[in-house]
Amino acid sequence: MLGLTDLKQTRFYQEAFAEGREEGREEGVQQMQQEFIQRLLNRGNSPEDIAQLLDIPLETVQQFLK
Repeated sequence: MLGLTDLKQTRFYQEAFAEGREEGREEGVQQMQQEFIQRLLNRGNSPEDIAQLLDIPLETVQQFLK
């Protein structure tokens, strides 16, 4: 019978764990980006200015506004 330590040694577990970490990072980046966009909007910046300041596509800023 596999114990928890044995399970963590499997390739499947390692790959699933790595995938989960990557997804978590991506979600964190998106959340941070949304917070920055909101703060810049609150300070009166235009969507075009925000896109330029954050070096992201204007479409990304516009998607947040919807």
